[in-house]
Amino acid sequence: MDDSVRAAFAACPRDHYLPEGEHRRSGMDQALPTLAGSTCSQPSTVADMLGLLGVAPGQHVLDIGSGSGWTTAMLAHMTGPQGSVLGLEIDEQVMEFGRDNLARGEFPWATIRLANPVVLGAPEDGPFDRILVSAMARRVPHPLVDQLAEGVSWSSRWPE
Repeated sequence: MDDSVRAAFAACPRDHYLPEGEHRRSGMDQALPTLAGSTCSQPSTVADMLGLLGVAPGQHVLDIGSGSGWTTAMLAHMTGPQGSVLGLEIDEQVMEFGRDNLARGEFPWATIRLANPVVLGAPEDGPFDRILVSAMARRVPHPLVDQLAEGVSWSSRWPE
């Protein structure tokens, strides 16, 4: 785990983004339930995703599937106040839970809002320097690639 990811984990303890009944299990390396069938991803997976994403201070980041707000908060820590993070969540109850969790932190440059179910991403808020998708896709989501800033490339490990 690189230093910026390690610092984000330290600044954003996972238990702050879990329902009270799950706090005791926050240190376990497994997905934990939050609300409405959603989960908070296992820490090793999140560490890998954040490390591969390579977020730098000052970047504009989109977090799709922000859930409990944990990854949104860590991304905000990584961008710093000179950057910005927009979290999108499709389920209103989960979005409100994540927004409330995020509000307890000190990241006013990060927000979570309800995703538009017929639009992938947030093209009106782009372009983005980085986009994190906390869901599995079988193919490159080209509408998201189109939301990346000029000169930002996507991973060639995706199948076309």
